[in-house]
Amino acid sequence: MKNQLVIVVDFGGQYNQLIARRVRDLNVYCEVVPYYKALDEVKNKKPIGIIFTGGPNSVYDDNAPNIDKEIFDLGIPILGLCYGMQLISKTFGAVVEKAEKKEFGKTFCIKDKDSKLIQNMKNETIVWMSHQDQVKKLPCGFDLIQHTSTCPYAAIENEEKKIYAVQYHPEVNHSQEGNKLIQSFLYDICMAKGDWTMQNFMNEQINKIKDTVKDKKVLLALSGGVDSSVCAYLLSKAIGNKLTCVFVDTGLMRKNEGDEVEQAFKNQEVNFIRVNAEKRFLSKLKSITDPEEKRKAIGEEFIRVFEDEAKKIGQVDYLAQGTIYPDVIESGLGDAKVIKSHHNVGGLPDVVDFKELIEPLRSLFKDEVRKLGLELKMPEYLVYRQPFPGPGLGIRVMGEVTKEKLEILRDADLIFREEIAKAKEDKNINQYFAVLTNNRTVGVMGDFRTYDYTLALRAVTTTDFMTADWARIPYEVLDKVSVRIVNEVEHINRIVYDITSKPPATIEWE
Repeated sequence: MKNQLVIVVDFGGQYNQLIARRVRDLNVYCEVVPYYKALDEVKNKKPIGIIFTGGPNSVYDDNAPNIDKEIFDLGIPILGLCYGMQLISKTFGAVVEKAEKKEFGKTFCIKDKDSKLIQNMKNETIVWMSHQDQVKKLPCGFDLIQHTSTCPYAAIENEEKKIYAVQYHPEVNHSQEGNKLIQSFLYDICMAKGDWTMQNFMNEQINKIKDTVKDKKVLLALSGGVDSSVCAYLLSKAIGNKLTCVFVDTGLMRKNEGDEVEQAFKNQEVNFIRVNAEKRFLSKLKSITDPEEKRKAIGEEFIRVFEDEAKKIGQVDYLAQGTIYPDVIESGLGDAKVIKSHHNVGGLPDVVDFKELIEPLRSLFKDEVRKLGLELKMPEYLVYRQPFPGPGLGIRVMGEVTKEKLEILRDADLIFREEIAKAKEDKNINQYFAVLTNNRTVGVMGDFRTYDYTLALRAVTTTDFMTADWARIPYEVLDKVSVRIVNEVEHINRIVYDITSKPPATIEWE
């Protein structure tokens, strides 16, 4: 891309992708790179700024993530956060030790000196701390700019070298003026122009797709979800009828969803093919209970179905997928742990008969995908469709996936979504769905003892799907959902509501 770039150096912290999201929100493009590749990436891509993330390690441990000192001599502004601050401090001669008092949560931070980094923040502000180590003395050449009651060096700077560091996490919402700090770093220190816009991205991708595809054919995996739908519209705008959209009805879709997807796309100016492959997928999932194995089996079968369809329609040179940036990050970018495998991340198996993979949304977060959809003039009901994982209900049915379980879940999930919409709670909730657990519990219906499934309800509020808070659905709405499901759906006798945020949980259960 031709945009200005900020590189976020990943040291394995849980908020790394959120940092990138905050930078993008401020109209500056950024990428996350692992610490051991950072120097090469910086030299190659020439960013206007660098941000060191937090991380779970202690900088004084023998195997702690480190970085080549040369990165500090390139004249590029650097901002270190949490572990990033401790690494910078240690590099410049300071002592980092376990703190006498750990800091986790909100705390008051007090300004000691004016600085470009914090010039738009109040003298006393609330920040979010999450650390058990801290800097014990100022590193050589640095000045103190903020402190807290238990952290004497909460923020420091070396203005001459344009190196800044804070012990807290400005990227999280709990840091009340964190966005001002990030904005000051980008615009007052890195001199950003703010050239990252969806219109620019759309135009660049259209030109890139045209240059790549030329007169060849593209086969797109169309799930009907937001990501693949936006991908379809973008590809269609770039290459028109050279695109064939294959919608694989896996039998793992929500109630009536296959028909809805077909209705939405059959009149578009693309070649649309629906493949009913329920038997194939259920056969592949037979006896599999491990969620990672389920994801991989579903992903592999997706590829096989595409191969079969490609042979029917003749030579297809490119396979397109709606992979987005969180898929890439959560599949194990840098030192971050693999949270879950995605069937649409990591390229193609060797046996696939396609020349190349096209993933035009690979650098976008979920809400950026929606913005792109609006830029493409997509219908809003497609742009704001409820998020749905690639493996579908295969990871919302816990344990072995069977047709009977899927039908139970489909009916229960529909009731949940209907009641949320009736109560107009869908305006306040970003994602909500039901999970059929593998637990059976004793119940009583009439004069009969039952031994049936427990259904879990999940609803979250989020801006970026990388962190999320559980939704406070009114009790009367939950009561109505529970009563309807138990009365209308056979084989469910207990309903539970998930009140866990992300982190520590993920949004999906499996």
